[in-house]
Amino acid sequence: MRTLVLNAGYEPLAVVTFRRALVLVLTGKASVIAEGDDPVVGPTEILARPSVILLNRYIRLPYNEPLPASRRGVLRRDDHRCGYCGKTAATVDHVQPKSRGGGDSWENMVACCLRCNNIKGDRTPAEMGWKLRVPLHPPRSGHWQIKELDSPTPEWDVFLVPASAA
Repeated sequence: MRTLVLNAGYEPLAVVTFRRALVLVLTGKASVIAEGDDPVVGPTEILARPSVILLNRYIRLPYNEPLPASRRGVLRRDDHRCGYCGKTAATVDHVQPKSRGGGDSWENMVACCLRCNNIKGDRTPAEMGWKLRVPLHPPRSGHWQIKELDSPTPEWDVFLVPASAA
């Protein structure tokens, strides 16, 4: 039972439990835009289960701050595909190995399968004769940071339309 939270500008902000959504609605901090099928039955009243809520006040997000590179972020950026062979990735590889001065940055980390990671070892892709299949860049802004939006419910589709398609 998940609820999509939209900022006052209608952009996706988070996904919360329906209980948290009900608290936001009942305290006057949000309003219900779309309701789910099952109502919430309380001791004294029956409430509609919120599927999408809209915050009444705009929450300013720090879009200008760069996101720190993380294992989870690199795997999501690369769609859990190995940057060398294209198979399912379970780990992250440093293109320029850390032992040779490579750091933890979006431009130096790529999703990698265990086989390629073990074969590559402490070498660079150029030394191995390999080419990267994906460009190394910080993730684009958008709602990619909200993991729960990888599998949205059909009720959310109207609210997740990219700005270019609207």
